[in-house]
Amino acid sequence: MSWQPAENPIFSASSDTVELVLLPRSHDLGGFEVRRALPAGQRQMVGPFIFFDQAGPGEFLAGRGLDVRPHPHIGLATVTYLFEGQILHRDSLGSRQAILPGDVNWMTAGRGITHSERTDQDLRGHANRLSGIQAWVALPQAVEETAPGFAHHPGASLPLVAEGGLWLRLIAGTGWGLTSPVEVFSSLFYADAVLAPGAAVPLPDGKEHEERAAYVVEGEVEISGNRFASGRMLVFRSCDRLALRAGPQGARLMLLGGAAMVGPHHIFWNFVSSSRERIEQAKADWRAGRFAKVVGDEVEFIPLPDSV
Repeated sequence: MSWQPAENPIFSASSDTVELVLLPRSHDLGGFEVRRALPAGQRQMVGPFIFFDQAGPGEFLAGRGLDVRPHPHIGLATVTYLFEGQILHRDSLGSRQAILPGDVNWMTAGRGITHSERTDQDLRGHANRLSGIQAWVALPQAVEETAPGFAHHPGASLPLVAEGGLWLRLIAGTGWGLTSPVEVFSSLFYADAVLAPGAAVPLPDGKEHEERAAYVVEGEVEISGNRFASGRMLVFRSCDRLALRAGPQGARLMLLGGAAMVGPHHIFWNFVSSSRERIEQAKADWRAGRFAKVVGDEVEFIPLPDSV
């Protein structure tokens, strides 16, 4: 997905264990409402995660669908994960992949890639629901200019925990004694956790992953005597052991974090880099049409914005 201009999320301090509570702002993306939690005014990143959007839940009427036109990326990896619906991914490497709930699309931009995300024309004859998360993971400086790549991992290939009212799928990285098959470039964890009423999920130890956060997708959670409703990202202080407990209706969370990134990471539109000059070059390349086109989606594109 493409980062379009949007207001910064609201932020506030909370309990002894929660450093910030980020309340995303809503805006339109490709005919669909999304809510952006990262980057925020006082918190650009959590571990390597530099961008976090919740799309939906919502529904496209028959004849309509998601249309995120071709756009470029550098210096990051995009991670698409759906709860409902389907998205057709195409990119300049020639990848054409339908993303289904529970699957993981990991697209490494590296030195440059172009992609689009749409509802397949074959699905537009009826109404379609869509709900999911797209995150961006900033690449460490040493591999920012790596070759672009694309990897798809079906949900059945990802490790699961199911016990004590907790169902947890590890999307990427390491945690809870599990390792995801998704190839990553830095120490991180990213998981989808569904909790029955009153069930709890521990966070990975602060000694294992320096920075940690949880996004409440559905329901309500309690931590250290404080309750937090859905649509909030909780950024935790550095401490060893934390657990989140679901409220009486249960809860669904996205758990994320990792090692703090070394050095600055600048972001403009869809470009991330440790170098401002590199971002200026990417802007010039997109204006001049020097990025490769999306195979099978060569006509439309999103113009470079004047500012973000």
